[in-house]
Amino acid sequence: MPRRIDPEGKSIGFTFEGRPVAAREGDSVAAALTAAGLRDLRDSAVSGSPRGIFCMMGACFDCLVEIDGIPNRQACMIPVTEGLAVRRQRGAVEVRI
Repeated sequence: MPRRIDPEGKSIGFTFEGRPVAAREGDSVAAALTAAGLRDLRDSAVSGSPRGIFCMMGACFDCLVEIDGIPNRQACMIPVTEGLAVRRQRGAVEVRI
């Protein structure tokens, strides 16, 4: 079970699926969600099965979420800022050019 090494720090609030989540300044979205006990960040585009964090360094794309209405964001690479609205990414997302 992942846990914080240093539980101290400035608290920042954002939402995941409309529910409030508390993060620490410097957290990535993925780290904050993991610390809050939230593991399923998206659904597989192929099977629909839940996916979550894996590499935490931007190489695997398992942590894709929608942030402030923008899909395909890697939760492990985006720092939390006050008021972010994060949602699960459900299946494949159409790429707009």
